[in-house]
Amino acid sequence: MSQYFEAGGQTVWNPSNGASRLFLRQLRSFEEELGVPSGIGPMEADECEITPAVLEEFVAALLTWRAGTDHAVVQVLSDGFIATVTVIAERAGIDVAWRLLARDSGVRECAHRLDRHMAR
Repeated sequence: MSQYFEAGGQTVWNPSNGASRLFLRQLRSFEEELGVPSGIGPMEADECEITPAVLEEFVAALLTWRAGTDHAVVQVLSDGFIATVTVIAERAGIDVAWRLLARDSGVRECAHRLDRHMAR
């Protein structure tokens, strides 16, 4: 089984149930950490609606937050999530503000590699 992340009627990601569950749990943690809504709604009947304008603000806040930490463990714990959410954002038509990452963290490269493995 799989679940569908939709933006404007288009499927931007179609992960397995397990990957979707893990992602959504991480998403809620980052929403709480940042104090910013993600624009990714709840999963209902295996579908989740994305509000691109809200997601764009969340991604900008997330990249700004990531650029502001030098804590190695926090970086490693967050980079995979950031790569995943930026792939979703780009597929939803969002121009990800990569410039907010003050220095090259490898997250952008990771996102581009990950894009090939995230089913639509």
